[in-house]
Amino acid sequence: MHYHVSSASFHLHLPASIVRNTSVKATARVNASRRNHEKKLPRNLRYPRRSKLPPDFGVNLFLKKPKIDDKAGNPDEEVEDEARHEEPEPGNDSVVWDPDEIEAISSLFRNRIPQKPDKLNRDRPLPLTLPHKTRPLGLPTVKKNIKSVASSRASVSKRVHKDPSFLIRLAREIKRLPSDADVSVVLNKWVKFLRKGSLSLTIRELGHMGMPERALQTFCWAQNQSHLFPDDRTLASTVQVLARHHELKVPFEFNKFTTLASKNVIEAMVKGFIQGGWLNLARKLLFFSKVNKRMLDPSVYVKMILELAKNPDKYHLVTALLDELKEREDLSLSHQDCTSVMKISVKMGRFELVESLFNWFKQSGREPSVVMYTMIIHSRFSEKKYREALLVVWEMEESNCLLDLPAYRVVIKLFVAMNDVSRATRYYFRLKEASFSPTYDIYRDMICIYMASGRVAKCKEICREVEAAGLMLDKDTSTRLLQLIEQTRYFS
Repeated sequence: MHYHVSSASFHLHLPASIVRNTSVKATARVNASRRNHEKKLPRNLRYPRRSKLPPDFGVNLFLKKPKIDDKAGNPDEEVEDEARHEEPEPGNDSVVWDPDEIEAISSLFRNRIPQKPDKLNRDRPLPLTLPHKTRPLGLPTVKKNIKSVASSRASVSKRVHKDPSFLIRLAREIKRLPSDADVSVVLNKWVKFLRKGSLSLTIRELGHMGMPERALQTFCWAQNQSHLFPDDRTLASTVQVLARHHELKVPFEFNKFTTLASKNVIEAMVKGFIQGGWLNLARKLLFFSKVNKRMLDPSVYVKMILELAKNPDKYHLVTALLDELKEREDLSLSHQDCTSVMKISVKMGRFELVESLFNWFKQSGREPSVVMYTMIIHSRFSEKKYREALLVVWEMEESNCLLDLPAYRVVIKLFVAMNDVSRATRYYFRLKEASFSPTYDIYRDMICIYMASGRVAKCKEICREVEAAGLMLDKDTSTRLLQLIEQTRYFS
């Protein structure tokens, strides 16, 4: 007997409890198998901490394949293309490699990196030289002594012909010669390195050594050298040395001499006469130079004025030279010459000349020094123009000029004459703060101004400083101080 049972009509009727237990056991079995499967996965795969590694360098999976119009015939490529264009997950980093980068990385494992066509012929710098092969043994050579072989003689001659140490050494070698030897023994060795004007310093040095005859021999040797003579500097130095040592044959016709001689030679002769003490000859030479309209340098007149001013009996000659100097339009004096003339003018009472020199110096664009300020303050103080002298003191303070001891002396003397106790005291303390020791006239001036104001205690304090300095007051000042002390005791 055959039974046909259809799937649609077949129904297995089981009890409800059996069906419920069976479903629970099946569900538990499925969950257990799922848990076992999850335990088999490593933790780093379930929670990746870094991006995926790039593919093998032999295979280029990141380059896009050329698109094909007929995509229906190749469904695998469509799936790969869609997967490639999908957005990356937020937990993973998407890295897109350029073809050049992939080719460069791949070449590291194959061969050297291929260069681009425009950099095939690249200029490489030369390798650095090794110091132990290029540096010579011993200390390095000073740069100033390095000279080329071609111009060695030219460079030496350029340095030697006006080097003071070399020219002075020539004079010392000439001095060490025996008395019967000629200067040509020394000079012939260096004739190739000498130029015009070189021997002027050597001749002046021989004059300082007190050897005018050797200076004359040097000049005569230079006359025979075609490349050294004629030279006014060498001639002027020789004339000055001979005139200073009274070895010069004085020409009697000064008028003709000043007409034919050059300006440098005339000035050298005047300086030689002044240094040798022949002031009358120097004054005659200046006179004939003025007659022949030969304008000499103002420094020559300054030297003449300073020598004549040493004798009070010749002040009239100094006055004439000062007037000549004042009339000159092209006046050009150095700072030292200007202050020297100002000092002589104050001594002679020519205060207007001091003012004109001070104004000329400031108009020439130069800054007056503390010496010049001191001279102009002393000039106005001597002329009893105290207010004008005070203006110069304020000008000196505004220029931030540091005062020296003579400046403090003149300024304190000015305030004592003005009976200004406070300012005199202020500058007196500034003098001691500047580490200067007050002189006797400063002590006396301070005692006088304190006595005039009746400040006996200050007078006694200054007297103790005078005794500590090892000085003694003069009789007049000490007598006046004793009288003031007795008066204060009587009234007290």
